[in-house]
Amino acid sequence: MSTERTFFGHPRALAPLFMAELWERFSYYGIRPLLVLFLTATVMQGGYGFDRPTAAAIVGIFTGSVYLATLPGGWLADNVFGQARSMWWGSILIACGHLSIALAHLFGSTAFFVGLGLIVMGSGLFKTCASVMVGRLYEDTDQRRDAGYSIFYMGINLGSMVAPLITGLLAQEYGWSWGFGAGGLGMLISLIIYRVYAKATFDRLTNDLPPISRQKMTVIVLGLAASILAIIILIATFPPLVIASSMTYVLATIVVLYISWLFIFGGLSGNEKKRIVLCLILFVAAAVFWSANEQQPTALNLFAQDFTDRQVGGFLIPTVWFQSINPVTIVIFAPIVGLLWQRWPVHGLSSSIGKFIIGFLMCATAFGVMYLAANLVLGGQHQVSPLWLLGAYLLFSIAELFVSPVGLAAMTLIAPKHLQGQMMGLWFTAAALGNLIAGLVGGHVDPKNVAQMPDLFGHTAIALLIVAVLLAILVPLMKRWVNEKIV
Repeated sequence: MSTERTFFGHPRALAPLFMAELWERFSYYGIRPLLVLFLTATVMQGGYGFDRPTAAAIVGIFTGSVYLATLPGGWLADNVFGQARSMWWGSILIACGHLSIALAHLFGSTAFFVGLGLIVMGSGLFKTCASVMVGRLYEDTDQRRDAGYSIFYMGINLGSMVAPLITGLLAQEYGWSWGFGAGGLGMLISLIIYRVYAKATFDRLTNDLPPISRQKMTVIVLGLAASILAIIILIATFPPLVIASSMTYVLATIVVLYISWLFIFGGLSGNEKKRIVLCLILFVAAAVFWSANEQQPTALNLFAQDFTDRQVGGFLIPTVWFQSINPVTIVIFAPIVGLLWQRWPVHGLSSSIGKFIIGFLMCATAFGVMYLAANLVLGGQHQVSPLWLLGAYLLFSIAELFVSPVGLAAMTLIAPKHLQGQMMGLWFTAAALGNLIAGLVGGHVDPKNVAQMPDLFGHTAIALLIVAVLLAILVPLMKRWVNEKIV
């Protein structure tokens, strides 16, 4: 590798991976905050005129499905396509999804929902591969590996930070199609970079599976077409609220059945069963956290649109610009939190759960801020200062730093060694479940029913506080179970 051209001292192939991940995150975080605003906009405003609970449910279905799709996507990458091909085809599906959404004004709502489905399918293939491929650029003993991942994750933060600024401004000034199409254009640029500069390298490093036969490809294409048809039939047959509710119950039931199967047929020792119970506790806590945190693109987005003074001089701040506060805060505070953790007393699991609890308390405080802001609106103040939202978003972001990476680390510490991969899947399933629940509750910010807003924010804060207290009570038990010897 030393004789090859490099990217900031790293393998050259890291550059297109960096760009691909940046634009994939750009596409996702560019479309996410636009969805609820577009779906609730009237037909005269270029939207679909859905009521707010329905629109929020659609957002929840979309974001939850993105996480769920990583499970079959990861299997396909490992067993059918290989990592490089999965990333390639996933990128193409994402770009086609954005194109379909951008052209929905010509071809109707069917094109819009098919576009969402294509983005979900593409994300399922893409998300599981990019991180794996970064690791395969380095030898196991290469000391540049950690720094390479730091560069790679900076692409994630840059994409999610810039996306709402660009798509929000385009949607406000030029129309919804421009906002939705921007992410797809970025993905197409990324695809060209990938094809020209990196495909040969990735094929050599990551495609350890044989070429796909024509018969197998036919089955895959037919499966993709059947999935798109199923999306159309599902949306045409059932209201989104029913779909979101059903997905929530089905997903929760599957988790319970899976844990039960492990207990009965998994051949687990007594200690391993206790560890699975601990993983289930973290799963429930994570689902509650994400059901609160993921109200940002729905409830808080609607609050920014309807009840926040966004006028600065002669310029109206686009609603979705507030969504950039989260990644900006993470970029700024991640190094600070990292330094804090270096000085944090190390006590194994109890240390991780302590950080987890602080994250819950901060998220609850954020909803407390929104509760106060909602009461100002209820008291007759039509629009409140944007500082209320700014404060809430800052707390949300720091809370995420205390929960998301710490939760992943705690799962790897708790899970039985031979089940760590499956427990990681359980963690991401909690994110999917949380997104679905957030979609079901996030549509209750409505100028026609201002009285329910304080209850929405207040009840969410209480739920987070209850989970934080329960975790604090369970820490001694959890610590004891983890420290038991595996027999």
